[in-house]
This record gives sequence, structure tokens and C-alpha cells, in this order.
Amino acid sequence: MKRILTLSAALLLALSAYAQQALFSGAQVESPVINADGTVTFRYRAPKAVRVTLSGDFLPPQQREVEMNGRKMTVEAAAVAELREGQNGVWEYTTPFAVAPEMYTYTFSVDGLQTIDPNNVFVNRDIASLTSVLLVPKTGERSDLYAIHRVPHGTVSKVWYPSATAGFDRRLTVYTPAGYEENPKAKYPVLYVLHGIGGDEDAWVTQGRATQILDNLIARGQAKPMIVVFTNGNISQEAAPLENSTGYVRPTMSLPQTMEGTFETAFPEVVRFIDSHYRTVAKKQSRAICGLSMGGFHTLYITLNNPDLFNYSGMFSAAIGTGSEQTAAHKEVYENVDGKLAAYFSRKPALLWIGIGSTDFLYQSNADFRKKLDAAGYPYEYMETDGGHIWRNWRIYLSEFIPKLFK
Repeated sequence: MKRILTLSAALLLALSAYAQQALFSGAQVESPVINADGTVTFRYRAPKAVRVTLSGDFLPPQQREVEMNGRKMTVEAAAVAELREGQNGVWEYTTPFAVAPEMYTYTFSVDGLQTIDPNNVFVNRDIASLTSVLLVPKTGERSDLYAIHRVPHGTVSKVWYPSATAGFDRRLTVYTPAGYEENPKAKYPVLYVLHGIGGDEDAWVTQGRATQILDNLIARGQAKPMIVVFTNGNISQEAAPLENSTGYVRPTMSLPQTMEGTFETAFPEVVRFIDSHYRTVAKKQSRAICGLSMGGFHTLYITLNNPDLFNYSGMFSAAIGTGSEQTAAHKEVYENVDGKLAAYFSRKPALLWIGIGSTDFLYQSNADFRKKLDAAGYPYEYMETDGGHIWRNWRIYLSEFIPKLFK
């Protein structure tokens, strides 16, 4: 009996030592490291590896073909950099250039197996892919908006609302600005922000750094204090993966009811819920909507089918002209675009804002849409940036769009 107790005590001591090692020993490899000259060093420990490579959106892009709705399109893909093995099986790569201030994502490939950086705890999930995060902030640069500063911070809440269209409760992420709780009589305008295909109500908050952008712009006096609602654009879903009743279901882009009219038809449910549960200025002049890719598609058609709902609309790399409109279950949502545009602009909206990257695979369809607006003499603002269908551009567009609202 004494021997058993001794062994048990030894086992507990070993487990305790292991736990303490995990807590206090620290990482043996530093990665990434932003060097004094602006270059960045990446390291990965793999003593038995034959080849280790790095892929990230700070590297010069390459081109690759993808298929979407039966059509082949050329999109950007990150270049690959080779790491060299050094002492103790630690592989290393330092960029041959200073990395511009921005927020980036990257992964390693170890003998063909893609993996995140085990020495970097900052990770993003994009649909079913995990990537490590590199933030290079710099005072005076746009990337400084993505960093957390000692300014008043808003509150981010996960809120459930009843959807009669879906037949179950669905989740929203809601940002209320600093001071909302302390000023019970104050009312605020509302911005609705929509994600891309395969995303969810968490995408803009994590990958988009939207709450940091809002906090910093409001603190600088460059944006009005506002309530911001991040929706889940997949009407068949309750909420983000593992935050709903379906359990361990792998995230995918192949979801039903994404660009076929149901979400657009159901969107006024969200507006009514927010107006009834938050201190909003419940009128068109104090509402805005914007979205990226699929969310830009949704933004356009929610706006056109509800011309008296939003005074400001922003389309970021909008996924228009992909053929979804012709194959939709609810074609009426996407029909008579010319007539709906005429009705929308007859109400004299404050702003229609369009942004897209010069190498985005949706560039031509957005150019065609702008030609339609130009031919009819409809006013809009346009921003074109470098790069393709990437979060780096969408963060830029959001930070440009927000200061224009509710003037």
C-alpha cells in the first residue's frame, strides 16, 4: 500500500512538473521576429524534415486558376519561400525586403504538410483554414488602426435573434461604442457589416479587425460613434462553427441558401430586432450597410429591394456577375435591376461606395456594374487598390467607408 501511494505521489509530481514546464519554460524558438530594418524572420523547428517552406500574403503573389459556378477564373495565390536548416533542426527564413506595415497571414509547409506557426499564438480561422497572424503596425500608417491602443473601447456582444424565415434563432455579433452603457438616453446610428462566402458573424471581428478599426477611428474623431452589427449571411446556419447546435461540423463554402435570395428577403428581420433591442436612430438616414464578396452581393440586393432602408451602402469586391442571379431559387430578388436602381437613386441616397483590387477575379464584373451606373448618371464613390480578393483590401475598404457615414 505504501508503495502504491509513493508511486501515485511520484506520478502527481511528474504531472505537476510537466504542467509547470508548459507554463513557465517558454518557447524555444522565436517566430516571427520583426527586425530593426523592417525585415521579418520566421523560424520552425523540424529536425527530421527534408523541406520547410513559408507561404504568406506579404510575399509577391502568384496566379492560379479556380472554378466558381462552373466558370474558371484566375486568382492570386501567395508565393512560396524556402527556409534553410540551421542548428538544432531550426529552419529559418528572413524576408529580403522590409515588410510594409499591415496585417498579414502565413503558414508553413513541412514536407508537404501545411501547418501554422507553433511559436505564434495569434491565429485566424478563415472558413476551414487556420493561418498564423503577422501584424506590422506603424504610427501614421493605416495598419495602426488594426492595433489596440489605450483609447475608449466599445463592447462586443454575441446576441441571438428569432428568425421567422429560418425557423430558429440565429446569432449576431454586435458592437456598441464606448459610452453606450453610461449614456442611457443617447441614440446611435447603425452600420450592418456582411461577410464573404463561407464566413460567419465572427469573420469581420477576427480577420477584419473591425472593432479595433472602430475604436481607433471613433477615438480620433474620424468616425461617428455607432452601433455595428455583424450578421451571419448563411441563413441555413444558427451561428459560427461550434457555436451552434450542430456540434463538430467542418466549415465549408458549400452551404445552402447563400446567394439565392432567402437571406436578402429575411434581412429586415435583423433591422427590426436591432431597432427594438438597442437605442438606435431608427430611420433610413441613420442606417448603413456594407459587405465583402458575397456580403457585397447581399449588400447590393438588400439595398435595391429595400430602397427606403439604408442611406449608405458599401460594396467591397462584390461577388456580382458570377451567375448566381440566374440560378437563384428566388429570382425575383435579382430581377429588374435597372428599375430597382432607378427607384433606389430616386430616393437620393447619401452614398454608394465601391471598392475592389486591380487583380481581383471579380474586377471585370464590378467594372461592368460601374459602367451601368455611369451610363445612367448615378453617383457613387470608387476606390481601386493593388492586389486581389484578400482581407488586406477589405480592411482598407472598411476603414475608408466608416468615416464617410452619418455626416
